[in-house]
Amino acid sequence: MSGPGFLDKLKAKFGDKISGSNLEALDPWIEVTPDGLVEVCRHLKTSPDWQFNLLNCITVVDYLHTDEKKAKKVDWEPHLEIVYHLSSTLNKHTLVVKVKSPRWKDDQTGALPEIPSLVDVWKTADWHERETYDLSGIHFVGHPDLRRILCPEDWVGHPLRKDYEMPLEYHGIRGR
Repeated sequence: MSGPGFLDKLKAKFGDKISGSNLEALDPWIEVTPDGLVEVCRHLKTSPDWQFNLLNCITVVDYLHTDEKKAKKVDWEPHLEIVYHLSSTLNKHTLVVKVKSPRWKDDQTGALPEIPSLVDVWKTADWHERETYDLSGIHFVGHPDLRRILCPEDWVGHPLRKDYEMPLEYHGIRGR
């Protein structure tokens, strides 16, 4: 996606729900607010101009420095960034949609942040969101079957979070 027309059209339609962008990046991206995610993504999929008919993957970037010296040097608060990679197989273009989230809901350690599910927009979001929930601890509100997909159901924590501590033992089996 290039050119100001794309971004101008999105901002005209969604206003402050488009909170950032860089269309000149190697992987052009827009940032969307959590409350605008479903509406913007549905538009990106169904608009005849763009037709992003494929959700390739969902990833999460954990912006957290566990080293206090490094943490003092950054100009951002710890947060998570949920990253959606979209493609149009019809128009042969790609776009990344980003959503920022606090690391914990209401700053309560252990309370998973909530993001609306995109299963109703792209069916492939079903398994992608389950994986993201399992490994990074994002609760997708409205997901039809949000449960672990890679770790056992009784696993504690989310292994891709930077502050995750691997258990020394699981069901009597010692690790490390």
